[in-house]
Amino acid sequence: MKRLRVLSSVVRDPSLLRIEVAYLGFSMAENGTWVAILVYAYSRGGAVAAGLVATIQLIPAAIIAPVAAYAGDRFRRDRVLVIGYLLQAVAMGATAGALFADAPVWIVYTAATAAAVAVTITRPAQNALLPSVTSTVEHLTAANATSGVVEGAGIFAGPFIAGVILSISEPGTVFAAFAASSLVSAALVAHLRVTDGAAMPRTRMPLGDVVRQTLGGFSVLRRERDVRLIVLILSTGIIVVGALDVLYVAAAIDLLDLGQGGAGFLTSAFGIGGIFGAAASVLLVGRRRLTPSMAAGSLTLGTPLVTLGVLPSATAAPALIAAAGAGRSVADVAGRTLLQRIAPDVVLARVFGALEGLSMISLAIGSAAASVLIEALGVDAALIVTGVVLPATLVLAWRRLLSIDREAAVPDEAVVSLLRGLPLFAPLPAPVIERLVANLVPLAVEPGTAFIVQGDAGDRFYLILDGEADVTVDGNPVSVQSAGDYVGEIALLRDSPRTATVTARTPMRLLALEREPFLQAVTGHPQSREAADAVVRDRLGSTGRDPRAR
Repeated sequence: MKRLRVLSSVVRDPSLLRIEVAYLGFSMAENGTWVAILVYAYSRGGAVAAGLVATIQLIPAAIIAPVAAYAGDRFRRDRVLVIGYLLQAVAMGATAGALFADAPVWIVYTAATAAAVAVTITRPAQNALLPSVTSTVEHLTAANATSGVVEGAGIFAGPFIAGVILSISEPGTVFAAFAASSLVSAALVAHLRVTDGAAMPRTRMPLGDVVRQTLGGFSVLRRERDVRLIVLILSTGIIVVGALDVLYVAAAIDLLDLGQGGAGFLTSAFGIGGIFGAAASVLLVGRRRLTPSMAAGSLTLGTPLVTLGVLPSATAAPALIAAAGAGRSVADVAGRTLLQRIAPDVVLARVFGALEGLSMISLAIGSAAASVLIEALGVDAALIVTGVVLPATLVLAWRRLLSIDREAAVPDEAVVSLLRGLPLFAPLPAPVIERLVANLVPLAVEPGTAFIVQGDAGDRFYLILDGEADVTVDGNPVSVQSAGDYVGEIALLRDSPRTATVTARTPMRLLALEREPFLQAVTGHPQSREAADAVVRDRLGSTGRDPRAR
């Protein structure tokens, strides 16, 4: 109920509601047009053409992504978001026009690639903008959680809508429909209630810093053997996902006789399975052994694909693909959580930066490999091989994985449960919760000690385990905080001086969380230290005297 109340605050806020509805249109457009262009390529040149098109789109997007992310640290975030949606609308509209005009394939692919590149603008711009349109850290956390739900819904709805359209029309209609939805998204965020100062970054991150942070992660992988192994396994999972993008199209058209629309329906089924798998992965938080969960998720990903290859069934296919999507989510969360446990904190952000950099490349490799497999072995055999890849990788690395799992630091279950009960952190995924626990510092405070002083800079978030504290503003009593309460959050988020003093009334036990890991979690940038630094630089000063804004 507490989480539902927090999330409902997003719906009641006009600006946030418009941002999230626009983001739903974006997520649907991104995933729906991806299905449409692969269907078009497959109908023109078979699996080889589909794999080639996927690669052509992914490689430029991977190169441009850091540049696109830099835009949010250089210009007004709300305007960057609007421009991003407009560019997507124009590129998708151009692709639709080329398809309707039966233009040469190179023109169609060029326009579609421009659309894929334009898509990379939205996520970083929105992540950077959200703190400017939220008033409290709970509000911001709720907005980030809602964005995750909305994106999952788009992963399901976009391909499903594309499937319906492709069943009665052609790929050009899909691009036209989602070009229109992108225009609607642009209109929704065109006049947000945000001041110029809030939307404009205070400092500008040099593009060279972005590139160095990303490339620096690969040096870490070269030195850290165990970290390298986990990243390899996670990248293998992404290769499988890339292969499935092409296999959905081939299976729907040539194996299951579902027609072009079937490709959208299968993609949609994988997405909805992924949502359920992600929800189930909350059970992994604090679990001592994660290797069995990785193995179970990998088998749940691979077995349905093998089954579909051995016994093709149009009736069973959506359920099988949904099960595969659930397994993929569980294996990915388990792997990322294990990676967080073993990677040194000082290099963690660079490790995840390298992983994200490898993601686009892995997707491209998977798409290309699937097209080769289909041409060489057929669709059914390609499904079987794809289903075996990730489990086989785990088998080969099993002994070392067990050793890594035994040696990894496991978070305290009681502390995990405590964080899960707070509205600030309740919506966060399992790996983020575990990273927060790893960064908590226990403190003992004697009676009469002021551990937060009005006017000081905000540097820590505090969670009270035992004892009581008096909160005063300008020397006047405001409230008493006790076990289970937390203080210090808004001053961190707004980068403003403490607006209250908090003094221990009794002996106290606290858990302290430094500014950087706190902001990494609540602002939706759990995998990038540089992004968290940018958020710190860009906080607005608080002008109010909210006693909670300590």
